[in-house]
Amino acid sequence: MKIFTSHQIRELDKFTIEHEPISSIDLMERAAKTLSYAIMDIWPVSTPVVVFSGPGNNGGDALAVARILAEQGYHVSVYLFNISGHLSPDCATNKKRVKECKRIDMFTEVIQEFDPPVLEKEMLVIDGLFGSGLNKPLAGGFASLVKYINASPSQVASIDMPSGLMTEDNTYNVRANTIKATRTFTLQQPKLACLFAENQEFVGQLHVLDIHLSQEGINKIEAQYTITEEDDIRSLLLRRNPFAHKGQMGNALLIAGCYGMAGAAILATKACLRAGAGKVTINSPKRNIPILQVAVPEAVVQIGSEETIFAEAVETDDFHALGIGPGLGQSEQTAIALITQLRRSQCPIVADADALNILGNHRAWMQQLPKGIILTPHPKELARMESHSADSYERLTKARNMAERLQGYVIVKGHYTAICMPDGHILFNPTGNAGMATAGSGDVLTGIITGLLARGYKPQDACVVGVYLHGLAGDLAADDIGEESLTAGDIIQYLPKAFKHLSGER
Repeated sequence: MKIFTSHQIRELDKFTIEHEPISSIDLMERAAKTLSYAIMDIWPVSTPVVVFSGPGNNGGDALAVARILAEQGYHVSVYLFNISGHLSPDCATNKKRVKECKRIDMFTEVIQEFDPPVLEKEMLVIDGLFGSGLNKPLAGGFASLVKYINASPSQVASIDMPSGLMTEDNTYNVRANTIKATRTFTLQQPKLACLFAENQEFVGQLHVLDIHLSQEGINKIEAQYTITEEDDIRSLLLRRNPFAHKGQMGNALLIAGCYGMAGAAILATKACLRAGAGKVTINSPKRNIPILQVAVPEAVVQIGSEETIFAEAVETDDFHALGIGPGLGQSEQTAIALITQLRRSQCPIVADADALNILGNHRAWMQQLPKGIILTPHPKELARMESHSADSYERLTKARNMAERLQGYVIVKGHYTAICMPDGHILFNPTGNAGMATAGSGDVLTGIITGLLARGYKPQDACVVGVYLHGLAGDLAADDIGEESLTAGDIIQYLPKAFKHLSGER
C-alpha cells in the first residue's frame, strides 16, 4: 500500500474527479458516507455529537458527516469556523445543505466571537477543522479551540488527520496545538505522520477508510513510502524443491555472544535455523561453547580464538550469509576484529547490536562498509551512528540518507519498522506488537534475515520478508499467550506457524 504526501493526495483527488469521472462535491459525499458509517459502527445513536468544521474541504467533509448522522437520528450540533469569510466551494455547498437539514439540532457559523459549548463525557466531538493540507502550526483562536477540546472529557473522532498534525514533517510543529483524537479516520491510505510513535497521542486508534479513489491514479503516482501487505510477502516466498538437500538450503555463519552473552548467540542461531537455512555455524568465544552445544545441537560450533571475546576475523568463503553483532561486546580488540571481518567478507552481511554500537564509536569506519550490507538499528543505535534526532521524521530521513550513502539497507526497528532501501524507497512493516519490546527480539530478527539470505533470498527480499515474518510470529504468539508475557524465544517458537500462515499450509 502506497503512502502519499499531502501534495500527492491532492493529485489523486484531482485524477479521480477527472477520470472516474465524478464531481468534487459527489466525491466528498461518498467520503462522508464512508466516514459516517464508520462512526455509526462505534458510537450508538444515543451519543450526542458536536461537529467542529473548518473552512476548507476537511470542514466540508465534517458538515456532510453532520448531516448524514442527523438524518440517521443522532442529535448533532454544528460549529462552522469561517473567520476569513471564505469557504471552499464544496464546504460552502455543504453549509447550505446543513442549514436546510431540519434534523440538525443547532448550526452556528463562527465569524468573530465564539462561545464554546460545554463538552461532556458522553459526547462525541467530530474534528473537521483541518485535514491533510495543513502546512503550518495552528495559532490564535484555532489553537485555543484545540486546547479546549483536548481539555474536555469528550471522545474525539478526527477526519483524515487530527487538526494541527501535518501529514509528514512535524519537527517544528507546536504539539500543544494539536488535537488528541480518540480515533482518526484517515481517507484511502495512512498518512506518514500517523506511523510515528510520538504522534500516537494525537492519532489515537487509526482507521483507514477506502473511499474508492481511482486505482489507476494510485498505480500511476510514484510513492517514496509504502506499507508491506501480506500478498507482497506471499509472492516473495521461496519454495523448497522436493529433492532438496541441506547443501542447497544455504550455509549461514553467525558471529555472536561474548562470554556472559551466550543467550544472544543462542537466540540468533535458533532463529536462523527456523528461517530455513540448511546449515548454521555459530562462532563464539571458547567459554560459550559448552552452552551453545547443549542449547542448539542442530548448529555447528566454531570455536573463537579467545576465551571470552571475539578477537579475530574468520574466513567466510564457504558461507552464503553472515550475521554479526548480537551480544558481541565492544572491547577495542573486538572492534578491530569486527571491521576486519566486515571488510573481508564477500557474502551478504547482517550487522546488528554491538556491531552497530562499535560503528557508532568509530564513525569513520562507516565508509569501509561493503555495498549491500544490512544494518538493523533501533533508534538509539541509529543515533550513535548518525546523531540525535528530534523526532521520527528526522530519524527516518537520516536512515534513508545512510542507506543511499552506503548503498545498503537500514532497518529502523519500531512499531512500524522502516526498511530503508539503497534507492531511497522506504517500506513500513505492519506486523508486530508491543509484547515484542523485550530483550533478545532484535537478535531473533538478525537470525531470521541471515537465514533467509543463506536460503537464497535477495537482500531486499530477505529484509522485507524477514521483518514481516518476525512481526507475524510475534502476533501469533501474542494471540495465544498475550503480549505481557511474550519473550524472544516465543517469537522463534511461532516462526513455523508464521511460515505456514503465509504459505497457506494448514
